[in-house]
Amino acid sequence: MKIGFIGLGIMGKPMAKNLIKAGYELVVLDRNTAAVDELVALGAESETTPKAIAAKSEVVITMLPNSPHVKEVALGENGIIDGAKEGTIFVDMSSIAPLASKEIAEKLAAKGIEMIDAPVSGGEPKAIDGTLSIMVGGKEELFNKVKDMLLKMGASAVLCGEVGAGNVTKLANQIVVALNIAAMSEAFVLATKAGVSPELVYNAIRGGLAGSTVLDAKAPMVMNRNFKPGFKIDLHIKDLSNALETGAGVGAPLFLTSQVMEMLRNLSQDGEGQSDHSAIVKFYEKLGNTEVTK
Repeated sequence: MKIGFIGLGIMGKPMAKNLIKAGYELVVLDRNTAAVDELVALGAESETTPKAIAAKSEVVITMLPNSPHVKEVALGENGIIDGAKEGTIFVDMSSIAPLASKEIAEKLAAKGIEMIDAPVSGGEPKAIDGTLSIMVGGKEELFNKVKDMLLKMGASAVLCGEVGAGNVTKLANQIVVALNIAAMSEAFVLATKAGVSPELVYNAIRGGLAGSTVLDAKAPMVMNRNFKPGFKIDLHIKDLSNALETGAGVGAPLFLTSQVMEMLRNLSQDGEGQSDHSAIVKFYEKLGNTEVTK
């Protein structure tokens, strides 16, 4: 199977590397020429347009920031739709609005191009390890064709429903992650202000009901003051914006999500947009006039 891979950012580059390690032939494209050169050095080909990528590939994967980027690459001038053959499978692993996934799928289907949406969770560490959680929307027969490929990038790949269901699931995931980080931040600032070590609080609660993958990933980052982005605040703003838009469209109440969204926007305005989303703690630290450390 020859795979086109468009989008070699924080997540896309290690995902593409894992496909090469697994023995797949890749044709890659990204605006970052250094990232392209790195993949070419590992054995990939490169092309200059999505159309050219699609013409050479049986499966085309995109890993891009948001809905407009995916629409442009899939449907725009020299897009995937212009180069793909009938029967080509388009796998969008970006996190975008579910309605955008459905719109793109409908337009591609008119040209005989099949699509699944397959956003991921786990951040850069799990992208590097190949242990991402992959949430898929699309036809079962398409999912079965690409499942082995997906599992070279992830530890799990779950079919959640028709096209768009993958991104609905990812939005639910992003709500849970954001609220977990906010709750952790609130708790650690409370502990710090009350004179109790947040590190000891973390060690005491991580094995109980409050323990979580989010807590284990983000608490050490906060206490080490390491806010190097595994997942940027500005990207989480994008995801929660899509969640709030989707919630409004289906009539789902998202009270807590809207509160955390305001925190994230405030942090972005303070210059933290490119920081890891664990920097939510800085919102509480600013209000509490304190700092959470070991």
